Amino acid sequence: MLKLEIEKPVARLLAFGAPFISIFLLIDQVSDPVNVTKMAALSVVAFGLAAAVLVKSPRMLWSDAKLQVIAALGFIVFSISAVLNSASPLGQNFYGTYGRNTGFLTYFSLTLVFLATLVLRRAESFRNILYGLLAAGLINVAYGAWTITFGDFVSWNNPYNRILGTFGNPNFIGAFLGIFASVLVAYLLTPGTKIAVRIAGIVILIATFLEIKSSLAVQGIVVSGGGIALVIFYYLRYKFTKWTVPFIYLGSVAVVGIFALMGALQKGPLTSLVYKTSVSLRGEYWQAGINMGNSHPLTGIGMDSYGDWYRRSRDAQALILPGPNTTTNAAHNVFLDVFAYGGYPLFIAYMAFFVMSLIAAIKLTFIQKEFNFVKVGLIVAWICYQVQALISINQIGLAVWGWVTSGALIAYEFSTRIAQSESTSKVSARKTVKNNPLISPQMLIGLGMVVGIIIAIPPLSGDIKWREALKAQNADLVTVALTPSYMSPSSSNLYINATQIFEQNNLPAMAYKYGKLNTEYNPNYFDAWRLLYALKNATPEDRKLAKEKMIELDPLNEEWKKLP
Repeated sequence: MLKLEIEKPVARLLAFGAPFISIFLLIDQVSDPVNVTKMAALSVVAFGLAAAVLVKSPRMLWSDAKLQVIAALGFIVFSISAVLNSASPLGQNFYGTYGRNTGFLTYFSLTLVFLATLVLRRAESFRNILYGLLAAGLINVAYGAWTITFGDFVSWNNPYNRILGTFGNPNFIGAFLGIFASVLVAYLLTPGTKIAVRIAGIVILIATFLEIKSSLAVQGIVVSGGGIALVIFYYLRYKFTKWTVPFIYLGSVAVVGIFALMGALQKGPLTSLVYKTSVSLRGEYWQAGINMGNSHPLTGIGMDSYGDWYRRSRDAQALILPGPNTTTNAAHNVFLDVFAYGGYPLFIAYMAFFVMSLIAAIKLTFIQKEFNFVKVGLIVAWICYQVQALISINQIGLAVWGWVTSGALIAYEFSTRIAQSESTSKVSARKTVKNNPLISPQMLIGLGMVVGIIIAIPPLSGDIKWREALKAQNADLVTVALTPSYMSPSSSNLYINATQIFEQNNLPAMAYKYGKLNTEYNPNYFDAWRLLYALKNATPEDRKLAKEKMIELDPLNEEWKKLP
């Protein structure tokens, strides 16, 4: 059947592609070895999946998943609206800001991944996706163990002095290891798992917990603790005939969770153990994101444009903590990021994905009593990601698992309904669909992947040129790297870096050129105006304009009004 012909290559690409996105890095060739590379990998995988699914089985996708397709189309349309109505540069909206790369291309690619998972029906397909997650986790555990024991063999800048994994940040690796640990516990508790595998798994779990502790990432502790607690709930549900014990356990966990949440908010007996200053900082970042969405309710501020609006959207108390000159380019809450990017329409479309996946998880919980690794693994991985998304940034290597498990949960729940329907029917009504043998799914996937890399390679190519120019310490190469073209898109961050480099190396004319160019490229970028004000070659007119813009972009900060 055509569905099976499509599902096999799609499932294979998901099982290998999702972990590849999580672990893919480019070292010593780009200034950002993590985010721009993962965006390129995501684009390649997503367009490959989309080419096979949307060309080969669009009618089947629509027939089986109308609501999900409508939500995806709405999300894409509202994302485009956010881009077109944004005051931030088009390139920034499309590719995202430097060091984040969570612009339109990333969210469009994640939506394509979500749609592709909806065609899956075989238990083997879902199981292989979870195996892919475990494989990515094992690679990161091994990498973390090596780093702790012998030092990091990756020659990148690590200001944290903690393990980074393949995510470039201790918080992200902590959260991912929390997801990995939860799914691994689900695998080890699955009936029929061999004793030798369980012993090895326990050793790996111990190493994982030690690495989460080494990362000092609170979100790693929260995600792993909550995820494993949820796995135990499903195990108790499997072991006990009645719901009494599982619900008592769940209630106990909920009480502990409430006390932990109160502690995070500086209330209750767990405050000293749970609370960190970063929680208060996140509160201010969240409020700024809410203010952005409310000030642009229909269109938002644009994709990955939070940083351009943070100063003018923050509340007055943010000038006290985290402080007037402490800023961020993300809300540290994925839901609020989406709300800020596209206002209420985009937020509602995003919440539709969440609600549909949650409904599928609830149905599977009540319909299936047995401890099924696929069911428990998908539910736990999805919930763990959502917990991380509530308190952290949408890092691409983590986000891909949230969107994959979201679509997989819906597809798996649908597949259980089909299996039950066919088991009670004497004759299956499913029809065989003729297929065009000249165009195979594998061929379409290959063509789609080529399109994906063509679309995603410009910022990667530009970063490679920039890195080469810095290594050579050649002003001409820097100029070439900063010349806007398809393969070298403009970037506020690169303009800032170039301006500072030229100013520090006593090349004031070049510094002034790129300082001015940056303010023209993105007039909403506060740091561009602050740097222009400080340049040696800045004219009195430049400084006057820069002061006016700084006051406009950071209205609550009295510091700029005192400038001469």
